Amino acid sequence: MSYPRIDRATRVIVQGITGRAGRMHTRMMRDYGTRIVAGVSPKAGGADVDGVPVFASCREAITQTRATASVLLVGAAQLLVAIEDAVQAGIKLIVTPTEGMPAHDALRARRLTLEAGVMWIGASTPGVAVAGQAKLGFVPEASLKPGPLGLMAKSGTLSYECGYRLAQRGIGTTVWIGVGGDLVKGTRFAELVPFYAADTQTEALLVIGEIGGNEEQEFATALAESRFHKPVFALIAGRSSPEGVTMGHAGALVHGSHGGYAAKKAALEKAGATVFASLDEMTTAITAWHGSRQRQERLTK
Repeated sequence: MSYPRIDRATRVIVQGITGRAGRMHTRMMRDYGTRIVAGVSPKAGGADVDGVPVFASCREAITQTRATASVLLVGAAQLLVAIEDAVQAGIKLIVTPTEGMPAHDALRARRLTLEAGVMWIGASTPGVAVAGQAKLGFVPEASLKPGPLGLMAKSGTLSYECGYRLAQRGIGTTVWIGVGGDLVKGTRFAELVPFYAADTQTEALLVIGEIGGNEEQEFATALAESRFHKPVFALIAGRSSPEGVTMGHAGALVHGSHGGYAAKKAALEKAGATVFASLDEMTTAITAWHGSRQRQERLTK
């Protein structure tokens, strides 16, 4: 298994499965095809949720089910302990949709997962999805269609709209990754460049960024240094946002030119990416790319 490419065979546990959000999203993930093999709740070991067995710890759940991935649907204050439990038990992919994780906890979790060789997606993420196969989190089904476009995003809502508009035009995605909008996170754009470069099903990459921080500039540097050979499309939210004000995500803070729209656009374009000013412009351009790709395929048959 090459994470974050998941499929219907991926064995997944849900930590916090007995809570309201845990129950609801477990049901929705299962309905999509995700193989949820167990839940974890320290106070509800031995119970079950809609036929899914619940264990008191990740170690017990993994021993019984051989799960390799976990979705953590617990409160922000409990995230670090839940991540520690998953890592110590041998989980290889952790997805944490919960918002508001304390920054110091996130720093400790990032160090822990990096040292253990665990991929952590989050916090504050809609999740990971492979269209037509499985999803970990709550990416809307209406935005998911199998296709040739890799997608990674800070913004959940904007990525849903992008995915939906493209799907309506017959353009789908390979691996969809919501990295989250927090300053401290498990996986950053630049760290995903090698994955998308090597993924044979991904023919182009759509990056949905936003103002604040320097993640898009890091990504641009990684593109240039790795000589990324696939088309890269980018949309950056917050073009008209005022400086010095946190806009939505904790990471969306601009000081002077640092983290601003213009600096991000310039860095991405210098690295060879095409940056769009609007959703309509993005949709039109990617539709044209997809049409050209299909014509080339017909000519080679």
